[in-house]
Amino acid sequence: MDIVVKGRKTEVPERFRKHVAEKLNLEKIQKLDGKVISLDVEVSKEPNPRQADRSDRVEITLRSRGPVIRAEASAADPYAALDLATGKLEARMRKQHDKRHTRRGNGRISAAEVGATVPGAAAINGNGVLVAEEAPPTIPTTRVGPLEVQGEGPLVVREKTHVAAPMSLDQALYEMELVGHDFYLYVDSETKEPSVVYRRHAYDYGVIRLTTDPLAETEAGGAGGALGG
Repeated sequence: MDIVVKGRKTEVPERFRKHVAEKLNLEKIQKLDGKVISLDVEVSKEPNPRQADRSDRVEITLRSRGPVIRAEASAADPYAALDLATGKLEARMRKQHDKRHTRRGNGRISAAEVGATVPGAAAINGNGVLVAEEAPPTIPTTRVGPLEVQGEGPLVVREKTHVAAPMSLDQALYEMELVGHDFYLYVDSETKEPSVVYRRHAYDYGVIRLTTDPLAETEAGGAGGALGG
């Protein structure tokens, strides 16, 4: 297995490539997951001088026969960002390794049991709906064109396409924890509908599902027409 290092809108010096090879110990990684297929490292740079303390970003993507594991971090230089991202990657690999060796197929809890099992978690019923909703805290909101951006931003637009098999809600929660994101897009294996599971506060989770409106094609206007006009 080789480590592929690439830059996104930035050059990657040979010295840094050698440091990546030394930092990401393949022998250690293969001990945690012997079925690793590829290991990609992407380096990017934030040109905004106001973001100097986190101008360099490193994203590590590990693909194996199991779930994809991703870790990313930003710092004032790429070497510090790599150290942070490597630490996150190893922690997530250990978590997956421990689950794989102790679960034995039926130890995974369902989404409905999260509230009773995880301290401070909100209860989720069998349909994946939160039993108790909490009022979100007040977050400063600014408008960028037709969009409202919460917090300080900056607004970053990226487009990615993934191929994945339909899965259950509890599997989507598990996959979201592995990649370390605050949301996870999937196709529900029971309803066959596009859905998003997301982290709300602490251990609280939410689910958004998309259903087709049979009248959407015959009615004039709609959300798209309102934005376009």
